Amino acid sequence: LQESMHAYAANVYTSVVEELMKGKQRRFIAVEQEFFRLWWDAVATDTQKQQVHQLLQEGRLEFVIGGQVMHDEAVTLIDDQILQLTEGHGFLYETFGNRPRFSWHVDPFGASATTPTLFALAGFNAHLISRIDYDLKADMQKNKKLQFVWQGSPSLSETQEIFTHVMDQYSYCTPSQIPFSNRSGFYWNGIAAFPDPPKDGVYPNMSLPVTDTNIHLYAQTMVANIKERAAWFRTSDVLWPWGCDKQFFNASVQYSNMDLLLDYINKHSDEFGVTVQYATVGDYFQAVYSRNLTWEIRDSQDFLPYSTEPFQAWTGFYTSRSTLKGIARRASSLLYAGESVFTQYVQKHPAGSICKHEALKQLQSLRWAVSEVQHHDGITGTESPKVKDMYMNNLMYGMFNVKKLMASIIFDMHNAKKNGEVYSYVYNKDSEIPDVDQYVVVYNPLAWNITTFVTISVSHLAMSVYDELGHSVPAQVQRSAESSSTYDLYILVAISGLSCRKYNVKPLNGKQSVFIGKSVKYKRKDVTRADRQSRQLLPVVNNCYQVLFDQNTNLMHSITERDTNQTVQLTQEFLEYRVNGDTMKGLISDNYLFSPNASAVPVSKAVGLEVVSGNLMTEIRQYFYSNFTARDYIYAVYTRMYTVPEGYDGKLLCHRIEQEYSVGPLELNREAILRTSTNLNTKQLLYTDSNGYQIQKRPFKAYVNNTVARNYYPMVQTAYIEDDATRLVLLAERAHGVSSQANGQVEMMLHRRLWNNLQWDLNYNLTLNDSSVVRPVIWLILGSKPLTNVLYHTSGLALEHRPVVMFGALSGDKPKLPRQLQQNSVYSPPVTVPPNLHLQTLSIPGWRYSSDHAEQIHHVHMGKQKQGDADFSRVLLRIRHLYEAGEDPVLSQPVMVNLKSLLKGLGSVITAEERSLTGIWDINTLKRWKWKTPQYPSKAFSNSTETSENYIVTVHPMEIRTFFVYFQGQ
Repeated sequence: LQESMHAYAANVYTSVVEELMKGKQRRFIAVEQEFFRLWWDAVATDTQKQQVHQLLQEGRLEFVIGGQVMHDEAVTLIDDQILQLTEGHGFLYETFGNRPRFSWHVDPFGASATTPTLFALAGFNAHLISRIDYDLKADMQKNKKLQFVWQGSPSLSETQEIFTHVMDQYSYCTPSQIPFSNRSGFYWNGIAAFPDPPKDGVYPNMSLPVTDTNIHLYAQTMVANIKERAAWFRTSDVLWPWGCDKQFFNASVQYSNMDLLLDYINKHSDEFGVTVQYATVGDYFQAVYSRNLTWEIRDSQDFLPYSTEPFQAWTGFYTSRSTLKGIARRASSLLYAGESVFTQYVQKHPAGSICKHEALKQLQSLRWAVSEVQHHDGITGTESPKVKDMYMNNLMYGMFNVKKLMASIIFDMHNAKKNGEVYSYVYNKDSEIPDVDQYVVVYNPLAWNITTFVTISVSHLAMSVYDELGHSVPAQVQRSAESSSTYDLYILVAISGLSCRKYNVKPLNGKQSVFIGKSVKYKRKDVTRADRQSRQLLPVVNNCYQVLFDQNTNLMHSITERDTNQTVQLTQEFLEYRVNGDTMKGLISDNYLFSPNASAVPVSKAVGLEVVSGNLMTEIRQYFYSNFTARDYIYAVYTRMYTVPEGYDGKLLCHRIEQEYSVGPLELNREAILRTSTNLNTKQLLYTDSNGYQIQKRPFKAYVNNTVARNYYPMVQTAYIEDDATRLVLLAERAHGVSSQANGQVEMMLHRRLWNNLQWDLNYNLTLNDSSVVRPVIWLILGSKPLTNVLYHTSGLALEHRPVVMFGALSGDKPKLPRQLQQNSVYSPPVTVPPNLHLQTLSIPGWRYSSDHAEQIHHVHMGKQKQGDADFSRVLLRIRHLYEAGEDPVLSQPVMVNLKSLLKGLGSVITAEERSLTGIWDINTLKRWKWKTPQYPSKAFSNSTETSENYIVTVHPMEIRTFFVYFQGQ
């Protein structure tokens, strides 16, 4: 980041602001706030800041999108897209009173149907994309269908539709070929030089300057391109993007040549038949809008996957850098938990000893890290190792501090002694509990009651677990699969919404209260020579499922859902696509592309099996070896099935079969998949989620070329296959590529390790030589459609937001949980929503802007906007309906929520204002352009949503409702 700032990014803003001030006609659009904020905070002078204010007011500088980054659309979660958009918008509104109205999503690799809904909810008037399938784009271009009104959500349909413009085949960069020279044209500032800008200002590849002798030729070239494009659109307005990646770092040479050329064309407009002007995206959309045409409607179909030519399917990045994808999601989930803990602390513990400003800083640093990694070259895994390390470091640093903050808050609310004897750290799989009495504190970040297991590493088998009242708690301990010297302790926890429980883990004194998992190891089996005739089946059973393993192969054989007694034949195997790395020998796979040159090959000839069973859980450990005599396994699967004792609500827990995989290190140019094959008659139809928000139907499509790769889709949280009676759901805690390459099959790409000699990839170190071991987790749910409909939304969120575990030894008196966090305490009802709603955000943003727009503009105008401390009184609340209209007879109903009673555990609500998605609009004053469609031939402004009366809100299917809430006494 700092290198890019030094090499070109800071110079973009410094030189563009200077050049815009020199010519009233000049325009510029700025997109990603991360770079702009770095320039604003560390580089910009007071004069430059004044100039930015003026340019924004006059519409000569326009912020489009306004998020921290231009986020990826395939592998990101909607919560994180909203976070990064809100983060950028908060800054823009606080600093300038500015509210972006247009999108410029030109570079993400394919377009999701969640994005139009997201941008509509944020108050945008129009959306702009570019990267869609080459053959589809050619067809749309020919038929003048590159512009349409997109109804991205089937349930929200016209209420959150948005006019969408797809860029033509030239995409977002100026075409650089000029017929009168072998030098490039139109890029007079050349290309950015790393690591230092050249001292003499002469950059590589600077285009031929405009002179009296070539100006006519330049004008002819530009006009010819404009006219070619004009034929592909319905209005006579042509958007001609000027610039590309890393451009305008030397804006004076760029604008001075552009000025000459534009003036020349306008002076000769009769001859050329064209007039040209500088414009922002907003100027362009305003021109198209005022033509008052009627536009076709596009339904909720997305533009994924994305291919640039017959053999280039950009479906590899759905899995690239799986570790980064996993950490980004863990960080997002920890941030979600940290935000609600801090909100409760501020509301219920105003006199607490923790510095609120310091705490907010820690949360802001993680907000920034989670926001920046959503970039389309971030979580996608399409960056160099150096940039990946920056993302990882920022995420790990932010997580470390937020974990520490959460522990401090919870221990402060315990009123533990402040004499330095309190220590706490947040559990991760590598940490062990020492042999002393330990208090394990478990926080449930979801606004539902949950019953689940948390796992901690311990150093011996003999122990007991007690709750706050000294009652024994169900738990099971067994030797860890990964290490011979440690044990895994599984504790059954039942916690209400946004609450904590405290457990005491004691080394044995007296009677053992913990169940012990007993291990049985089975002989390694040669899969290639298995006797198919005499099947010996090993059953593993809980209250919901019976899973059978074939003892001839040690592989899974079938799963029976016990309620309906339906049995599905189900086997799982690891395979690898072997891909080429030599451009001389054919197509290559890289960070972006997946180019298999043959079918996937089974990798293991022998499978080992160990079953560890106890009263609460059975763990089936399968080890996959390259051959019968190999010493080390190459893949492993740990399958866990839970048995829930009487008196606990075990519906979700019992209905999930949890699988953890160990994959890697892979050999070079291998792409590892897990293929699950069933006897379900799925007709090769796959369903995958779009950004954890909605489900997309993915019928298998046959292509002349590259059919395997072009039938891969991103799975962010959910994928399923089904027949008429039964559905098999897979839930994930990080993004993967998924595909259904045969009837009844679903395969998931888990890991990639690649190297190639394509010069471009080598220049940017984009060869993905990823030698790591990855450990993704998947939850399987099998059952009838009505049953899985009830389970998969809540289960997906329960996997995403698993409880946060902290522990520390506390000195002196036995600490009591404070009243505020006590389970089911009469003083403090937990925050709980019904199972078809999700409390998507509960945080204290800290923004200092006024939510009254006229007042905020006045503050900005008076230069008062940045003074004063962070605002701790404003709470940001988002509530999301998880179901589509008609998806479930009960759960798809609208839900009435009383905000006062929902939040009474936090205090007494005195005001609730409904806002736009990112908070910068009062929902009652947000008027979006209504584009004419055959459905709505008359054109008027569209207002988003019904507003709430006396704190009662009706949340309809798929809605996301955003509020600012203020409490008494704050």
